[in-house]
Amino acid sequence: MREVDDAVRQGDAQDFLSKWGKPLLALLIVGLLGFAGYLYWQNRQEAAMERNSEMLVAGLDQLQAGNLDTAFSSLEELAASGEGGAATAAAMLRAGIAAEQGRSQEAAEMFGAVAASADTPPALRDLAKVREVALRYDELTNQQVIAELQGLARPGQPFFGSAGELVAHAYLEQGDEAEAGALFAQIAKADDVPETLRSRARQLAGVLGVDAIEDVDAVLQEQGVTSDDAADETAPVTQ
Repeated sequence: MREVDDAVRQGDAQDFLSKWGKPLLALLIVGLLGFAGYLYWQNRQEAAMERNSEMLVAGLDQLQAGNLDTAFSSLEELAASGEGGAATAAAMLRAGIAAEQGRSQEAAEMFGAVAASADTPPALRDLAKVREVALRYDELTNQQVIAELQGLARPGQPFFGSAGELVAHAYLEQGDEAEAGALFAQIAKADDVPETLRSRARQLAGVLGVDAIEDVDAVLQEQGVTSDDAADETAPVTQ
């Protein structure tokens, strides 16, 4: 019975291999080739990332050393590759160098290209848009400035302060003092906006008749003035 059972099993195995052996072998070969291809692709990706990082660091070193022309040229290949965040950072740096050198039109075009790219991370896209509009402010109409930056000129947006200031000035130049004053007041009250910008916005809001001060003592402290000093300055002079 054991011999018969072994013969049956051997026959079943031979039938299975005869029917499915070649397809299984082909599937195994395809799987091994796919895995090998994945390893090769991963190695290429890591090598490209390492190379891009080295190019970006080299450009930053030149920039830090004050060699703007060399930095601008060394980052060109990386910026043109469009490969991930390193390429976006290189493009932003080149645009910033162009702006620093007074080539405003070229810089604006480069920032505009970064802002228009779907591959650019949202935060960098917003920053590029603000920089582009700032460089082109004089050639744009007030309504164009407002249309370009209105979505970013809202409390809570990453670049609310910079975008809001540009939009508020555009409102002011077209004669809409109410909108300008309200926006300056919002900037002055935003905790996540740099203090220099908040102070400037607070002053402009006050000029436009909008109270942008929520905590008088805090503002006086920021200005280096105590409450007692302020009281002495405002007290009536007696003879």
